[in-house]
Amino acid sequence: MKKAVLYGLGMWVAGTLAIRIAGARALPTGAPLRTAALYLGSFALMAWAMPRICQGIGIEPSRWFEATTLAMLPTLLLDAWACLFFTKLYPNLDPAAAGIFGGWMLMFCAGAVAGIWWGQRKEGISTTR
Repeated sequence: MKKAVLYGLGMWVAGTLAIRIAGARALPTGAPLRTAALYLGSFALMAWAMPRICQGIGIEPSRWFEATTLAMLPTLLLDAWACLFFTKLYPNLDPAAAGIFGGWMLMFCAGAVAGIWWGQRKEGISTTR
């Protein structure tokens, strides 16, 4: 499970750097349709990617929920602080984008969980213990 946390931390670092570099184009303030598209696309991306990530790092399918929770942990913990210090961490972004950013991170996490749920159902793995 250590791999899942490290993978999640790596995704968080890569995402944070990408937002610092190109975030102004990715977080459209005053454009609700573009924001909705961003949210839906990010949800779908993580729903597709998370089962593949778990497979790729050798996690047994019965432990995918645990691994996904651990992979999401850096985003859930660190991006809460990123929202609080948004203007310091992302000086190139409109401060009004902080809420869009927070919602975007939640959509990534929701997509990851949904992808594991769908992936396990497809594989015939019980989602209850």
